[in-house]
Amino acid sequence: MNTRAYAAGRGTLSTREKLLDINWGLVLLIAVVASIGFAMLYSVAGGSFSPWAGKQMVRFAIGLAFLILAAVVDLRVWMSLAYPAYALAFLLLVGVEVAGSAGLGAQRWIELGPIELQPSELMKISLVLALARYLHGLSVEDVSKPLKLAIPLAMIVAPAALVLHQPNLGTASILMADGCVLLFLSGLSWWWIAPTVTAIAAAVPIGWEFFLHDYQKARVMTFLNPSTDALGAGWNISQAEIALGSGGVAGKGFVQGTQSQLNFLPEKETDFIFTTLGEEFGFVGSLALLLLFALIIGYGIRIAMASRSQFGRLLAMGLTLNFFFYILINTAMVMGLIPVVGIPLPLISYGGTAMLTVMFGFGLLMSVHVHRQVEIPRHAAGLFG
Repeated sequence: MNTRAYAAGRGTLSTREKLLDINWGLVLLIAVVASIGFAMLYSVAGGSFSPWAGKQMVRFAIGLAFLILAAVVDLRVWMSLAYPAYALAFLLLVGVEVAGSAGLGAQRWIELGPIELQPSELMKISLVLALARYLHGLSVEDVSKPLKLAIPLAMIVAPAALVLHQPNLGTASILMADGCVLLFLSGLSWWWIAPTVTAIAAAVPIGWEFFLHDYQKARVMTFLNPSTDALGAGWNISQAEIALGSGGVAGKGFVQGTQSQLNFLPEKETDFIFTTLGEEFGFVGSLALLLLFALIIGYGIRIAMASRSQFGRLLAMGLTLNFFFYILINTAMVMGLIPVVGIPLPLISYGGTAMLTVMFGFGLLMSVHVHRQVEIPRHAAGLFG
């Protein structure tokens, strides 16, 4: 074994060596996708960097610094900080319930001085971190033991319930999906999976009756038949479908989208920004963006497979799947394949907390890549005990 490989295995690479080992191809790919987002925000503002594109570029620059900083921090440090990060995110979620600010009919933000945070975005990353650490210490047999399984289930359900109460069905769904997939990847027995899926299916009518808000029920009914109230509850999805359809194969051209420029599109800078891209660049442009997303996801899976530690593998897969679920739900929503649930498109939609947490997540993914040779014992608690 050469000296550098030995140092990598022990996690003693210098900062310079770690910076050189960052997957700069992936960083460039992320920057390209973010630049598409800047262009779309410029377009929906009528050809202006104000009020969205300029701010988003600054946030991306800050996020890029977060990414690089997170990448060079030892993976075992992130492992040791997993539970405190989860606890902080959970407390912030509770804070939203107590003193959060409302927007668009939902209470999802908390004000910390001049900063307005959306704790549910922080929880997406913190949950993956905490579950990866907990499941790292379990054998495949332990994962399916009831007492061992109860802890990660509580870690998943508790924040998901708080987020659902905000109400934020989309983010709650992502939290549940992230958690369940990590359990599956850790070796959860099908004897647990099959009955759980059956129970969830049987509980749908109960959830519809007692847990969904009236506006969420309206969204489902509108999804099933948007034409019944095209000027009311069905307005969002109807306009989104018109924008996507009118783009055709090659689109109308940059800053030439009528649905966005004439303000027919709802939330054109956030949840429905993909429809602007579809209108202006057509099927070709939309497919190109999805292919770029697929490349990023492919990088994430490759990084996970190359890690020598269970914590690194689970963390990388969890972060990659979190990114995938973001894309899946947003694009399916704007195309009318699922009900509208209010999920931004990562790196493309306007948003502060979302952009910074996505970039920090990529930083953690890069840390797994940089420290892929580091072996972490099953029952290790990290550098700080």
